[in-house]
Amino acid sequence: MDRLGGMSGDQNVGCLAWLMSDGPTWRNVGCPERRCPERRVPGLEECRVPSLAYVRWTDLEECRVPGLEECQLYIVYLGEKKHEDAALVTASHHDMLSAILGSKEEALASITYSYKHGFSGFAAMLTDDQAQDLADLPEVISVIPNQHHELMTTRSWDFLGMNLNHTPPSKLLQRSKYGEDVIIGIVDTGIWPESRSFSDNGYGPIPSRWKGVCQLGQAWEGTNCNRKIIGARYYAAGVDKAYQEKNYMSARDIDGHGTHTASTAAGAVVEGVSLHGLGLGVARGGAPRARLAVYKVAWTTTKSVQLASAAVLAALDDAIHDGVDVLSLSIRVDDNSFGALQAVQKGITVVYGAGNSGPRPQVIFNTAPWVITVAASKIDRSFPTAITLGNNQTLVGQSLYYMLKNESTSEFKPLVLGGSCSPEALNSTIINGKVVLCIAENFGPVVDIIPDTITNIKTGGASGLIFALYTIDVILSTDYCKGMACVIVDNAIGFQAATYIGSQSLPVVKIEPARSITGKQVPRPKVAFFSSRGPSTKYPTVLKPDIAAPGVNILAAKGDAYAFNSGTSMSTPHVAGVVALLKAVHPHWSHAALKSAIVTTALTKDEYGNPMLAEALPRKVADPFDYGGGNINPDAAADPGLVYDIDPMDYKKFFACKIQKYGICNITTTLPAYHLNLPSISIPELRHPIKVRRAVTNVGKVDAVYQSDIQSPLGVKIKVEPPILVFSAAKKVHTFKVSITPLWKVQGDYTFGSLTWHNEHHSVRIPIAVRITIQDFYADVA
Repeated sequence: MDRLGGMSGDQNVGCLAWLMSDGPTWRNVGCPERRCPERRVPGLEECRVPSLAYVRWTDLEECRVPGLEECQLYIVYLGEKKHEDAALVTASHHDMLSAILGSKEEALASITYSYKHGFSGFAAMLTDDQAQDLADLPEVISVIPNQHHELMTTRSWDFLGMNLNHTPPSKLLQRSKYGEDVIIGIVDTGIWPESRSFSDNGYGPIPSRWKGVCQLGQAWEGTNCNRKIIGARYYAAGVDKAYQEKNYMSARDIDGHGTHTASTAAGAVVEGVSLHGLGLGVARGGAPRARLAVYKVAWTTTKSVQLASAAVLAALDDAIHDGVDVLSLSIRVDDNSFGALQAVQKGITVVYGAGNSGPRPQVIFNTAPWVITVAASKIDRSFPTAITLGNNQTLVGQSLYYMLKNESTSEFKPLVLGGSCSPEALNSTIINGKVVLCIAENFGPVVDIIPDTITNIKTGGASGLIFALYTIDVILSTDYCKGMACVIVDNAIGFQAATYIGSQSLPVVKIEPARSITGKQVPRPKVAFFSSRGPSTKYPTVLKPDIAAPGVNILAAKGDAYAFNSGTSMSTPHVAGVVALLKAVHPHWSHAALKSAIVTTALTKDEYGNPMLAEALPRKVADPFDYGGGNINPDAAADPGLVYDIDPMDYKKFFACKIQKYGICNITTTLPAYHLNLPSISIPELRHPIKVRRAVTNVGKVDAVYQSDIQSPLGVKIKVEPPILVFSAAKKVHTFKVSITPLWKVQGDYTFGSLTWHNEHHSVRIPIAVRITIQDFYADVA
């Protein structure tokens, strides 16, 4: 069992008390007092392992270790474990590092994380020369510098058909017992344990298979873990020491991001939640009876959130040991996919966000074929805000505007045109006490434009804002207004308001508080504007993203309250929650089978039968690079009929960690990955006819017949052999060939199609993306 919290159990950098779960309670096991090595050499202060800030040394300031004056954190990847005993694996790391640094003492002071459960490796503070010496060892696969990465509800679950209070409730919720005792690991900014979303009322004992710990720390006591939050760890190594002071040195969440994602995935049922009356309803997670294990790897900085790749690897390694079933990572760490692979090979389903760099193509992150990569979609809820002009014309925008407590009714106020509302544009305009109409002149990072605009008009004393711009998902930016009327409108509405201003000598406007509407009045789903799009530049033969899920204006826990948030960070825990439910119903399904069920049953049309759209410039019909298989359909995923299964070890036939002396463990394709049995096909360079094999396993009715339905991409002919599959008790798995032939000879672009196996009960659809080419490395930039 691990003895030291925060350092993945290693007894090499200090000691911190930890708690061991014992049925429904926690008991404090504690740890012995330790002292630093007695050798004292100047220089450790300049190169101190950041994690030392929260380890309770008795003489921390007196520790000195030679040779660390100019070092940084490196990750050393050694591949498969040589021992099942974690202590022996860690000892081998110490021995290897001792040989490089000259003594066991120096090795113990240098190492920060030992990866010993899913794979073998470690993170250590090293000079460049020491890192090079390690890279030269034959048993070392790669040595990479630690890198810093980024982070990427009351309605969303009902929108997905996961009705809790309707009669009857969702079949999947009932069959899964609401995700009871499935353990979801949240790798994020921590958690706020006092939130009502994490109450453990009515929960039974902690599952006996749980082997994790409740790590004590700043503002985190043993009572902060319960039968809902059954484990908590935090990882500060690799984070700048200056930023550690802005955070709790514990699993407690100061940012709110991790609390939001955890409550979205597995939050308990909380009635009557809203934000100033908006979005009123029941807040809950997708798997409200699931347990939570928290792994804090992200830390608040002055302007953003920082996380270290070494810490993420440590969290993945600990999660494998602890016994989680699902891992939800709303973060961008594309270079750590080998850590996720080890988790998948241990039976854990790993879910990542696609990123928030859309609508540009080729900007998707976390694209390894063994993870589920999630795009963000919009739900059937909007917040219309009435804008009444002085001529009694009523326009409608979107906002989160609410009245302050000392206000009772909306009033007409002077309206003025502020142009772009830059400081220069407002320089000659009197806006004090007036509502300002601002018009975005150029395409740009709107998330920066709107807060800057709000600051500019507040500086001038304005009483409100109407912001006109192209269609985009940005109403959360109006939260910066804090009770001041701020409304987002499209350019057409903005033009009407500007026309009115030009026709009046004293134009006025009245803005009513926003309302919440849901249901068929709001056609959805749509892919969110910001959601990162494929194709993958790293693995173009793997179609990404895999699936889309709600990620726009999601209301979930933040601190003791609830708040809206948007991003693929929000869509990721939606999929993690669905996976938890599916695991409860199908505990023996593999990760690949679960992923296949989700992808092949996804929706590509709205409830009126129209193709799903993607917000972009301009809005367009969505394709697989926007949403993968489509928008997640949880109830259908529980009964997919057929699944495309993969033995986790098969990934190694197609992907190998390229050995490099220095640099990232570059997982490269040794065979075209479109031959992997994925629930999708992506051919980035089609010049000649090719054949791709796939196999499907029957998980539905024993005796079943499926027919194929082919939608060939434009310019491509697809044929399937055999076209009909007959399943029986003796024949549960069928292999078939997909022949893909180019009809043109051209340097083309991607076109899209699909292959569907269907009968009277099931429709099992996989997306297909093909690009016809005639030249290698042809840059499509003109």
